[in-house]
Amino acid sequence: MELNDEQNRQSLLASDRRYVWHAFGPSRQDAWMVDSADGVYVTDVDGRRYLDAMSGLWCVNAGYGHERIARKVYEQMVRLPYYPLSAAHEPAAVLAEKLNEWLEGDYRVFFGNSGSEANETAFKLARQYHTLLGRPMRYKIISRYRAYHGATLGALSATGQHQRKFGYEPMAPGFIHIHPPDPYREAEGQDQALYGEQAAQQLEKAIVWEGSDTVAAFVMEPIITGGGVLVPPANYLPRVAEICRQYGVLLIVDEVICGFGRTGKNFGFQHSGVQPDIVTMAKGLTSAYLPLSATAVSREVAEVFADSEEQDARFRQVNTFGGHPVSCAAALENLAIFEELGLVARSARLGELFLAQMNLLRDLPNVGDVRGMGLLAGIELVEDKKTKVPLRFEAVTRIVAECKERGVIVGRTADTVGGFNNVITVAPPLTVEEDQIRLIVDSLRMAIANWSV
Repeated sequence: MELNDEQNRQSLLASDRRYVWHAFGPSRQDAWMVDSADGVYVTDVDGRRYLDAMSGLWCVNAGYGHERIARKVYEQMVRLPYYPLSAAHEPAAVLAEKLNEWLEGDYRVFFGNSGSEANETAFKLARQYHTLLGRPMRYKIISRYRAYHGATLGALSATGQHQRKFGYEPMAPGFIHIHPPDPYREAEGQDQALYGEQAAQQLEKAIVWEGSDTVAAFVMEPIITGGGVLVPPANYLPRVAEICRQYGVLLIVDEVICGFGRTGKNFGFQHSGVQPDIVTMAKGLTSAYLPLSATAVSREVAEVFADSEEQDARFRQVNTFGGHPVSCAAALENLAIFEELGLVARSARLGELFLAQMNLLRDLPNVGDVRGMGLLAGIELVEDKKTKVPLRFEAVTRIVAECKERGVIVGRTADTVGGFNNVITVAPPLTVEEDQIRLIVDSLRMAIANWSV
């Protein structure tokens, strides 16, 4: 159907309303319909153009409209449209090698379809790893409140956002949550290194109190993203890694959002000089041109599966579409674009301007904090700067809606932790230009200021 034909447009909208169940929506709703995208912009069926300052769902890192990815996808479909990774094929082998370059480590890569699957895979691998080493009681996974790790049952169990779990509990057993680092609410004006140590000690206490011989792994994002863009002190992750090593706990770093240049490095953990045992990734891996995720397992951990004489040493998981050759081809071309355009270094460079511009919003009466790294930022909105009472959700929603009315799409925390859905999130494609950054900030300033009047 041609969307510029009003009759066809109305027919499409009616079909959507009747048959499509949208994310975060009731079973029937009127949804905004997008028609096309290019660069950092999306265009709806009414012909209106918007600057997508959220990269879709934090994922179109290389920007929209790279025809060369589409061509590689076509070529791969003609050559080998599908074969499961119970066998081998060239795109998966080459991509796994390329990911090792990006990770700057030695990893075996298990491919899946989504960030949720990548984390589910990591949890299963961690538990089986300890079982193969004769430690079957090491099954507990520790994560943090306010963090999001996925929508499937195990990943949702690791998620520290109770509103996401409402109506689906009880969750899977064996998942423990600890207090997250939140410098704005807990350490403003304090020594950040001291606070980083104190925040990391939350993990050590949990390991000790749960019994170190029962804990399999700790999973964390370098920056808690969807839960409020909570940026820990610089010493937090290195200290966490030390604690994990001390107690024999595997460190799983969830790079689903923070990876692929978002924070100004290939991966968020690389700001800290640590090397995780397991790294999970998705989203920016293909810049969302096709579904694909990966769970990278350190050689040391992977070799336990290879060397074990146990009959059940195999990792007994298969994904019909995991490591799909077409998706792997898209990922390889996406990463080639990253390297040719220098998008990771660009994120670091433009990230300085981006956060400097964002920090100019601090003078607004309802802006409590601005924080971020690279081309990732969160704006915490409050009723009052002194009390830090979170701005009510309806107000935050209205500010986001006004930005859209001005032609800029930003995000917000939603269905996370009661009372703390007050953070506006911004994560534009890494191809964003300086004038577009200023447009994003200007739109936010006007929308927030209008609410404050």
